[in-house]
Amino acid sequence: MTAITYPLSPAARKERATQEPTWVRWSLIGVAFVFLTLFLFIPLISVFYEAFKKGAGVYLAAITDPDAVSAIKLTLTVAAIAVPLNLVFGIAAAWAIAKFEFRGKNLLITLIDLPFSVSPVVSGLIYVLVFGLQGWLGPWLAEHDLKIIFAVPGIVLATVFVTVPFIARELIPLMQAQGTEEEEAAVVLGASGWQTFYHVTLPNIKWGLLYGAILCNARAMGEFGAVSVVSGHIRGSTNTMPLHVEILYNEYNFAAAFAVASLLALLALVTLALKTLIEVRNKQHQKQRGHE
Repeated sequence: MTAITYPLSPAARKERATQEPTWVRWSLIGVAFVFLTLFLFIPLISVFYEAFKKGAGVYLAAITDPDAVSAIKLTLTVAAIAVPLNLVFGIAAAWAIAKFEFRGKNLLITLIDLPFSVSPVVSGLIYVLVFGLQGWLGPWLAEHDLKIIFAVPGIVLATVFVTVPFIARELIPLMQAQGTEEEEAAVVLGASGWQTFYHVTLPNIKWGLLYGAILCNARAMGEFGAVSVVSGHIRGSTNTMPLHVEILYNEYNFAAAFAVASLLALLALVTLALKTLIEVRNKQHQKQRGHE
């Protein structure tokens, strides 16, 4: 007799399609673990090992050196300026792109993605061409005693440029997926534009907004190429942490270089922890909304 077979349920078909033999799963896990070990764990451990290799005294002396302290302060200052600026632009751009139709929308999306396709070094050179002493606006700036290149404003401009896409690109798909129904309902009920944004739009995007801000902050603190071009490498004045690490390494001061690099690595780990926490909270929030 021929056994009667019944069609599988959609859930059973989905489970069967996503299951792989045990050896395949463990092989993929093994390859991923080896890759992470070689290219992430070992370099990260090496940074901290080299930083403390000559003892805690040498480490503390390196990170409390006046030039290192100046680099740390400048890095945090630039990030504190660049992230809020990109926060405002990212929210405005994402809101316009996701909620409205207007002429030039595709051009705006392309311009937001421009820093991903342009080398940071090229963007730094463009700022030098525009604001440098021999640049287009250089004579006017010199005449009015305004300094942008080889000063903090130039570093901020370069950092803002390379970090422009992070918040906007995080919010655009989120806002597009949410649609405009809730905002339209709020307007019909008499809410103003600011009330609609504060009470309806902002609560819906808060986790994506925090996620984008954290990524933007991480890139701002670690940016090297564009900042290197516009900073002038003035020790104690225009060197950020990545530039200070490069100078120390080129001077064969490896202990100090790895000490400052360990601070950048620590900031990266804190960023990763915050990113993971926000992802978990976002998933919990989505589950709660699904149950509602």
